[in-house]
Amino acid sequence: MKVKFVVKALLAGSAAIAITRLGNPAESASLGAAERLTAESDSGLAGISGKLRGPFFTYLTARPFHEKVNGRIGQYLIGFWPGERGRVTSKAYQNPSGFIEVTRDNQDTRISEHFRLRDFLTKGQVTTWPKYVVIREELVDKLELVIADLNARGVLVRQMTVMSGFRTPAYNGPGGDGRSGVSRHMYGDAADVFVDNDRNGRMDDLNSDGKVDHRDARVILESVERVERRHPALSGGVGVYKANSAHGPFAHVDVRGWRARWGLIG
Repeated sequence: MKVKFVVKALLAGSAAIAITRLGNPAESASLGAAERLTAESDSGLAGISGKLRGPFFTYLTARPFHEKVNGRIGQYLIGFWPGERGRVTSKAYQNPSGFIEVTRDNQDTRISEHFRLRDFLTKGQVTTWPKYVVIREELVDKLELVIADLNARGVLVRQMTVMSGFRTPAYNGPGGDGRSGVSRHMYGDAADVFVDNDRNGRMDDLNSDGKVDHRDARVILESVERVERRHPALSGGVGVYKANSAHGPFAHVDVRGWRARWGLIG
């Protein structure tokens, strides 16, 4: 009864809801650091990121994949996955099972201690509501673990900004501009992130060398390496990127299921 009471309070306070897993729905909610509860999960990650797992999917509207018609759900343009065109056969690139509906009212819903639903929305279509997003629970777990690891090593993280989370196939495109035509961003298990405690829109000086560059993104890479060693189920890709005229340095983090490294990692 005590747990049920806590869950009811969480839901009333817009604590986190469901995130999708490839081919399977998974549900989660999150408490603040001072109130963390633990529970068993399919992946054996009980409690590692402060999650309380349970049947919360009904508290956000989930739309099945087949409701996408001619590349849209309602007025929201999504596009087509390579698997719909018969161009991929790997299970890792199967179509998502469905979408989370994001409205003006629920966009600030917390899906973990440090992240909100809106953090993972595709850029663009600013005035179109509702919007739709795919997010894998494991990605949010991994990002929270990276934050915990950095904090434990004296690298304070109050704000980790998601520069790019889920990308609809229409937004991602078939490739070009540095994007893969089968980008993990399209499958809800990748995020481009940087630590931005002062909220100036750029990476902070994580390695305390007096400047901000790709070496600060490597600090995130080093944390991901430690997290993956402790939790192999969260293995995936990491890319380290330098700043350009459009953005500061950042790290790509994903949970594709196999190790991949690229960019300025050396």
